Order: sequence, then C-alpha cells, then structure tokens
Amino acid sequence: MMHFFEIVGRKTLNFLEELGQIFKLLGGIIKYIPSIIKSRSLVLYQMEHIGVNSIPLVLIIATFTGAVSSWQAAYQLKGLAPLSFIGTAASRAIITELGPVLTAIVIAGRVGASIAAELGSMKVTEQIDALETMAISPVRYLAMPRFIAAIIMMPILVIFADIIAVLGAYIIADLFLDVSYTVFFLSVKSSFVFGDMLFGLVKAIFFGGVTSLLGCHIGFKTEGGAEGVGLSTIRSFVISSALILIMDYILWAMMF
Repeated sequence: MMHFFEIVGRKTLNFLEELGQIFKLLGGIIKYIPSIIKSRSLVLYQMEHIGVNSIPLVLIIATFTGAVSSWQAAYQLKGLAPLSFIGTAASRAIITELGPVLTAIVIAGRVGASIAAELGSMKVTEQIDALETMAISPVRYLAMPRFIAAIIMMPILVIFADIIAVLGAYIIADLFLDVSYTVFFLSVKSSFVFGDMLFGLVKAIFFGGVTSLLGCHIGFKTEGGAEGVGLSTIRSFVISSALILIMDYILWAMMF
C-alpha cells in the first residue's frame, strides 16, 4: 500500500513540476510579445508553415466532415422533422463543434508534432545551447513566433473549414437527400447566430495556443537522441489532442 502511495505521490509531483514549467514557458512567451515587430519575419514564416501549408489538409478533412454531418443530420431528423431542417442541424454542429475541434486535432498532428520534432532535434544536437551561448533567447527566437502564429492562424483555418464543411453538407443534401440549394441555405440562414461563430473562433484560439505551447515545451525538454525526438513527437500529439477535447468540454461548461 505504501508503495502505491509513493508512486501516486511521485507522479503527482512530476505532473505539477511539468505544469509549472509549461506556465513558465508561457510567461516567457508573453514577456517577449513586445518584440514581435522585431521578430516579424520569424512570425510570418511560422504563419505560412502553420496556416497556409495546412490549408489543403484542412479543406479535405472539412469536406468529408460536412458530408458526414449531412448524413448524420438526416438520420437524426428522420421521423422527427422534415429534411428542410438539415441545413440548421448540420451548420450549427459544424460551426460550434466539428469545425474547431477537428481542425485543431489535425493541426496538433501536423504542426504540434512538427514543432516538437524540430525543437527536439535542435535540443539533442545542442543548437539551442548554441543560441544561448550567443545570448539569443530560445523562447524569443523559437517559441514566441510559433505561439503567436498558431493563435493567429488557427481561427483563420477554422473559418475556411466551416465554409467548406457547410458546402460539403449541402452537396450531400442536394445529391442524395433531395434538398435544394434554396431550402438548405435558408435553413442555415434562419438558424445562424453570430455568437456561435464567435464561440468557435475563441475555442480555436485556445486550441492553437495549447498545441504550439505544448509542442515547444516538449521540444525544449527532449533528451536521448533520435529516439527521444520520436517519443517527443508522439507525446506532443497525444497530449495536445487530449487537451483539445478537455478544453472543449471546459469551454462549453463555461458558456452555459
């Protein structure tokens, strides 16, 4: 029994220590935000890498997300309401939930893991130590641009994903469920609430911040050569995905 409590205590202390390190990194990033103009080229490069280069993957995911939403909405409405409500059901699910969450998970896999791998490789090859030797802060040079780029580009990606997903839902409704363009989009328009869109974008900002912050933290703590880099990549994606879902629940609970 004592051994069990020893393990639990050690795990708890390790968790609290790592949580403190993450908040310390966040504090360092916030500290260097005033230097964003000086580091604008780094931020713009990361915005291209995180945002622009992710658009094709996000659009593919959004298309099929919208298609599935349309089928699911039709199944839920069957026998309860006419299919003219399919636009309402699909669009609200996409804008408030599916668009932000699925986009964030895709970005966690593509970008969060990439950040952890890139910074982890720099760590094990002592490039980060070289930056510190030259009096260049790794937080300002490496972490801050990635964090700022993520919280800027994630909402933009979510807007793209929402639009494409709604169009995907319409295509399925039109081709397979005999719901016309006019009926579908009048249904979308009648149920559209700007607050839903705003809530989805706020969630996207949190998701982008968490993904980039964890990627940077795990990358900076990487040890053990190539094997350590691989483990950091997996760990970044797993923890980011889990936290995205946890934060999604917390934000919904705070909203209602």
